[in-house]
Amino acid sequence: MGGTYTRVGDYYLPALALPAEKEKHIGIWGQRHAKYLKQNHKVLYMNLFTSGRLNEYLASVDALAVDMFFRLATKYSDRQGVTEQLKSENQFLWIQKMNNILACVREVVENDIIYS
Repeated sequence: MGGTYTRVGDYYLPALALPAEKEKHIGIWGQRHAKYLKQNHKVLYMNLFTSGRLNEYLASVDALAVDMFFRLATKYSDRQGVTEQLKSENQFLWIQKMNNILACVREVVENDIIYS
């Protein structure tokens, strides 16, 4: 027989190994995208996994989503006049506006990057 096999009981099974992949940090956005791929795009997920590029791909999606999230949050807060001055004058209004901004930005990032 060609290749490497391991005997398990009465059977010889091929000794398969996935290609080595450099571990990178995957944040919440990358984890959400991985879950989405597992549920909705199984072939793409398995192709990335078996080729050893899944971790790198998810890390790049995470970095892109984090960058977009902070960029949009800053942009939206500037547009709506949410400043440090507002925070010191009226904390409850500042919290209300920031929660609204963050919810909107989260939805945009999820629709544009995570679930597409």
